[in-house]
Amino acid sequence: MSGSSRRSARSRAVSSSAASADAETRNPTTRTRRDMHRGRGPIRLMEVNLKSLLGFGFLALLIVVFLIYDRTASVVVEDRSLRIVTPLPAPKMMDLPQFQGEHKERLYWGTYRPLVYLGIRARTPRSLIAGLMWIGKKNGQYFMRHVCQDSDDLSTYGWTQHNGHDYGHQVLVDQDLTLTTSFFKTKTNGSGYGGDWAVQVTVQNEKSKLDEETLRTAHLFFYLADEDGNAFSIAREDPFFHDSTLLSSGLREDVGGWELHLDSPDNLEVHYAGFRTPHMHNLSELFLQTLGVHATKTRLLQLPDTSEQSPNIVVFQISGNLPFKMDIAFLSGTGLLNSRAEERVNSLTGALLTNQLNVKQKEFEDKYRRCFNVTDEVDSESVTVGRAAIGNMLGGIGYFYGQSRIALPTDSKLDNGKKYVPYWPAALYSAVPSRPFFPRGFLWDEGFHQLLIWRWDIGICLDIIGHWLDLMNADGWIPREQILGAEALSKVPEEFVLQNPTNANPPTLFLVLRDLVSGIKRNKFTDAENNQISAFLERAFVRLEAWFNWFNTTQKGKDTDSFYWHGRDNKTTRELNPKTLMSGLDDYPRASHPSGDERHLDLRCWMLLAADCMHSIGELIGMKNVKEKGYYTMAKQLSDFEALNQMHLDLTYGAYFDFGNHTEKVRLRWHEVMEPSNNHLKRVLVRAVAERPQLGFVPHVGYVSLFPFMMKIIPPASWVLEKQLDLVFNRSTLWTDYGIRSLSKTSSLYMKRNTEHDAPYWRGPIWMNMNYMILSALHHYSQEDGPYKARAKIVYEELRKNIIGNVARNYFQTGYLWEQYDQKNKGKGKGARLFTGWTSLVLLMMAEAY
Repeated sequence: MSGSSRRSARSRAVSSSAASADAETRNPTTRTRRDMHRGRGPIRLMEVNLKSLLGFGFLALLIVVFLIYDRTASVVVEDRSLRIVTPLPAPKMMDLPQFQGEHKERLYWGTYRPLVYLGIRARTPRSLIAGLMWIGKKNGQYFMRHVCQDSDDLSTYGWTQHNGHDYGHQVLVDQDLTLTTSFFKTKTNGSGYGGDWAVQVTVQNEKSKLDEETLRTAHLFFYLADEDGNAFSIAREDPFFHDSTLLSSGLREDVGGWELHLDSPDNLEVHYAGFRTPHMHNLSELFLQTLGVHATKTRLLQLPDTSEQSPNIVVFQISGNLPFKMDIAFLSGTGLLNSRAEERVNSLTGALLTNQLNVKQKEFEDKYRRCFNVTDEVDSESVTVGRAAIGNMLGGIGYFYGQSRIALPTDSKLDNGKKYVPYWPAALYSAVPSRPFFPRGFLWDEGFHQLLIWRWDIGICLDIIGHWLDLMNADGWIPREQILGAEALSKVPEEFVLQNPTNANPPTLFLVLRDLVSGIKRNKFTDAENNQISAFLERAFVRLEAWFNWFNTTQKGKDTDSFYWHGRDNKTTRELNPKTLMSGLDDYPRASHPSGDERHLDLRCWMLLAADCMHSIGELIGMKNVKEKGYYTMAKQLSDFEALNQMHLDLTYGAYFDFGNHTEKVRLRWHEVMEPSNNHLKRVLVRAVAERPQLGFVPHVGYVSLFPFMMKIIPPASWVLEKQLDLVFNRSTLWTDYGIRSLSKTSSLYMKRNTEHDAPYWRGPIWMNMNYMILSALHHYSQEDGPYKARAKIVYEELRKNIIGNVARNYFQTGYLWEQYDQKNKGKGKGARLFTGWTSLVLLMMAEAY
């Protein structure tokens, strides 16, 4: 039936109804009679109920449809939330035989708490943990030093030497107080699982005149805490106590009986306090409060020599006149007839400990020279910086255990109202970028860290990468920032805790895997190491494949062989240029208006690295159908120079750019807004766009522009290579006397703030990870035949000299390696200090190891 017929029928029905109503009005008698008989006629009764039923039925149908939709949506959210926190169904990397037995026990104990100045724990989810605190003075006030933090204003601290498993030496300078801490670990007859360890601490004051009591005396605090809640015995509470060195003892399932001893040639005063609590992340506050309460009562700066019942935390205050030295020895496997406790204590204290530390120091020096073979042209000061770089990198390795928090989509939440779901409980063994600022694992940083670590200890390197790969979920995604456990959470603002399962991070682990595959092909490793690496790669392939496929499906662009970092905010009104945190380059300028039309040059290059590496790994492990997997084909397509140029090369400028919906006419301007909480006007910076954006290149020269150069895609004879060298070696664009700046001076966003509160980050300052990749490319092209070989060598030598000199100069001036270096202010270190993550790559620059 046509539409017009439906409308006619409806008109007729209305007319009939109206006529009936009019007749009833004119004849009230008739109406009354009808009313009297209305309930008796079955036909009339049926007519009324049918309407009601139809009405109620339609309403019920709507309710059922809504409930089904709501339930379906809830199930979809629930299913999705379950999937993102479901481990990839594949054999775990850490179950490999090479990570069991001797390897596992060798790495059991270590300085695996990078968050604190000296922290020791075992590689187990709930460990016995130990640490050192001391009372420092600043501006006439006393403070407890424990957690690494910039506000403590230490002149310098960090591991000057560390071998990653059984030795480390650290120097800490706090105003006029200098502490050295040396860590030593050994496994002898009678030791329990993981062996024994010792810490030697020396304390001295740099002032020549010690005329104040506070300068003559130092107060150190050494503590033990059991995360499992096992109770301690405190030796000084035992009426039958006779051992002059024993501080505490206990029992654990992993190491058996244990004892903690203190020995010193000096006259030291010891006090203690014991506590019972499951909370380990606020020990500083706990100890300070106890110290303060007792000081208020007694006017003495000392612990009260009391303990709560069945303590699982005990802290010992060790005070003495400066200078003094003390040795702390931890013994495992005690309480047995053949435990040889007294003999082991003697070997871990006094002259015997000092001798063993000296032996380990020499071994470190020998291995440092052997692994990095720093060239003779590097001066002795720079060599010292190189030692600190690898020492801090290895000494900053941590062990973490907990559950990441994974954000749900913005339009959904669970029945409990939470906007996140917890990841499965997991462990992470990882190097950290910075002990005071970033004392946790970061995915894209880790790839750069391992460029150093694999050259030092292949076992530690594979162990770390294996832990990261075991964090992969069923989709093939790995959370980019790992905040595991209460101690790690205590350093992260709440708004940065949640990890978004749609956000990527540069797959820099492929940088390391490429090195390992290349090293096997070039016979760089021993037979045993070859077997280790091959077994690792064979087990890892299914996980790497899932990771690759996640990138290849979730980060694809509209055009063939194009990619972009998904997740940029296209609704922001506060950011000058919406950040791309997932790229690792945060505020580096991208298209002004995020959209699905974007093509990100750096991600395309990362995908080329990943595809090429996947193919190489497949060939190495003898995978029969590796070519059918498509990695070789994809790598060939992404390395196609002409295709790359068509998508990203500006022929006029001779530079590579991102592509997207962009306008340069964007700025931040002050605007008054009403605050809902108090109805007051507030001035804020908001984004103002002066012209309609258009699809095209994003004309900002900087690190992203250099990615095809850094990845060595450009043929050595191409004119494009000459243009890249022009950009790098031009003071008007990227060149400085201290390294290559992150963004050209010609950029409209050079050193511009991104919001009222966000200072420029990747918009000018010099970063070591990118400079290392630039140096690697220059070194490559300086050895390739072509018209620009000689020029590449000149630029390489000049840049390498500038970077090494500036990093070393800053280290000796400030005592630290820095997160970034100022491109204007004489190369001054800035950002986070004690940034011994990828800034440590300066050692590979010295060694010319690319």
